[in-house]
Amino acid sequence: MVYATYPDLAGKRVLITGGGTGIGAGIVDAFVKQGAQVFFIDIAVEASKELAASMKDAKFPPVFFHCDLTDLDALSKVIAQIGKDHGAIEILINNAANDHRHQVPDVTAKYWDDSLAVNLRHQFFCAQAVAPGMKAAGGGVILNFGSISWHLALPDLTLYMTAKAAIEGLTRGLARDLGKDGIRVNCVVPGSVLTPRQKALWHDEQGGQAILNAQVLPQPVETEDIAAMVLFLSSDNARRCSGRDYFVDAGWYGA
Repeated sequence: MVYATYPDLAGKRVLITGGGTGIGAGIVDAFVKQGAQVFFIDIAVEASKELAASMKDAKFPPVFFHCDLTDLDALSKVIAQIGKDHGAIEILINNAANDHRHQVPDVTAKYWDDSLAVNLRHQFFCAQAVAPGMKAAGGGVILNFGSISWHLALPDLTLYMTAKAAIEGLTRGLARDLGKDGIRVNCVVPGSVLTPRQKALWHDEQGGQAILNAQVLPQPVETEDIAAMVLFLSSDNARRCSGRDYFVDAGWYGA
């Protein structure tokens, strides 16, 4: 895919969570190609280092920070360090998540807490951390990541879907509370994006075909399709878009 060019994204400081692999890596690549200054957080060290090294010749090579997003103190320090060394974050992409499968009888209180920490909690605290800098600059963009899963009521994902449903509410609340400061907040809702992880863990060829059959567009959703929406919503072309959900799912309405 050849991305549209958004001149206003050039030089923007962008923070992407979970940027080392999968959808996040595609978003890192897309912003680097726009000439943005990209910083990304991940726990996948080797993949993240390889991604950063692959773009070392870019105008602004992406900068990787190893950080567990469930450690809020460590997260706060990373964001503060970026601000000190490079300036305040102007665009936040809350992408990181983990769609562990589970059975209802097996869920413990700790599993519940861990799941929501991985999939929900950090989105709020990342937004909280970058909001003052955005306010001081007169505005900014926060994009949270939801999921088609809870709209379809997919099996074995109750906690993940709980978090992803909450993220749409979080988006509306943040959009209302931060809008007066010129900060736009939206939610990107991907469909079935067959990243290497998804194919390795959850989707065989038969399952993948079943998803395509349930979509109104029978073509796979690629990471580039998600990144294209992210670029648009981050740009000034979307200056009047806030508090909404934007689906990139090829019209997946279920079986």
